[in-house]
Amino acid sequence: MPTLGSWGRYPRHPQTPHPVGWPFEVDNAFSRIKGAGAASTLGYGCGRSYGDSCLAQSDHVIALAGMDRVIAADWQTGVVTVQAGVTLDALIRLALPNGWFLPVTPGTKFVTLGGAVANDVHGKNHHVMGTFGRHVRRIVLHRSDTGVGDCSPEVNEELFNATVGGLGLTGIILAVELQLRAVRSSDIEQTCIKFGDLDEFFALSAQHDSKYEYTVSWVDCLAGGKGAGRGHYIGGNHATDGKLEVARGKAKRMPVDPPFSLVNTLTLKAFNTLYYQRQVRKVVETRVNYDPFFYPLDKLLLWNRMYGKAGFQQYQCVIPPESGRDAVAAILRETSLNGAGSFLAVLKQCADIKSPGLLSFPKAGVSLALDFAQRDALNTRLFARLDALVHEAGGRLYPAKDAHMSAHHFQSAYPAWARLESLRDPLLMSRFWRRVTS
Repeated sequence: MPTLGSWGRYPRHPQTPHPVGWPFEVDNAFSRIKGAGAASTLGYGCGRSYGDSCLAQSDHVIALAGMDRVIAADWQTGVVTVQAGVTLDALIRLALPNGWFLPVTPGTKFVTLGGAVANDVHGKNHHVMGTFGRHVRRIVLHRSDTGVGDCSPEVNEELFNATVGGLGLTGIILAVELQLRAVRSSDIEQTCIKFGDLDEFFALSAQHDSKYEYTVSWVDCLAGGKGAGRGHYIGGNHATDGKLEVARGKAKRMPVDPPFSLVNTLTLKAFNTLYYQRQVRKVVETRVNYDPFFYPLDKLLLWNRMYGKAGFQQYQCVIPPESGRDAVAAILRETSLNGAGSFLAVLKQCADIKSPGLLSFPKAGVSLALDFAQRDALNTRLFARLDALVHEAGGRLYPAKDAHMSAHHFQSAYPAWARLESLRDPLLMSRFWRRVTS
């Protein structure tokens, strides 16, 4: 099999896969990895984590994509039990024609159920449904020291809480029992509102977030002056009538893997300006299919190649409400002055909805995500300034997207990390965890 990596392609530590197709093969994989002289390993799904949280410290991973079977599905209640390698896309294709959809989904459908649990993913409806882990009923876990066992909010609760958002460190997730949510249509009733600056975004959010289950905003991170923070506010609800159909059409594929980044100051400025101006009217209401609403980037397979072979880093933070506006303004100002920018800058509100996960990322406040082409010196300087702003404001960074966070910042932002460390499977260690706990 080819070597594996992270979606951001940075840091570059090629992973040797040890594939398993059935639960009983996990013990054999443990033995093979030890036999190769590796002191640790890690479960690996589709590799959609952006930084180094999906990379084993030993560079030997247990590849779980082959464990992609549905174990049980009750279409009366919407409760499904699936192996950890099942992707969100596969589950949607199974559930939607039966009137069910994911309770929470990130911005890509090409992640596994195991990965969704391990990173306690969130989406555009965090202010309504919270994180993915709140809808998980049971996890089947294989630990190298104790074997296979279940954990849930009722059984082995401490291990369950550590596994949800536990970055795959408490054991190899074999299967997940999940409560889906009922829907009547494949479509989303969408409203797009063009706003002129950051203050208008917060005003729109305060006015409209309660009307929509799903809200998110695209922001022009290079705009300065009076237009700083301008963008598009998008709200959506599941349509109450229509067909229950899986999205059709074949995604295009990034045809080349350029040696340099196609995302630069010139292309970013042009893209952001055109994208902002593409909506002429202030408010546009449309009915759209779920696929472009939730997964616009999935239209282009291997889109990470746009950043070239050096890769990219995503900087995602969440800032508490009391300091959110000023901190986001300062982050956007630093980004604009730096000239690095991001063609996909995402801003949204998170709610005070507690997750069971010890290290769950979202908390009440505003979340901002920015992508940066990997340029070592430039990114190091910029991220140092952004980190200072985030931590001064009482915010934190998202481990699933991170490739630079310091141990000091991680441990201060996630004080429950020591509890997870005490429950970590002794054979599992990621490059991220070694970096932030050493």
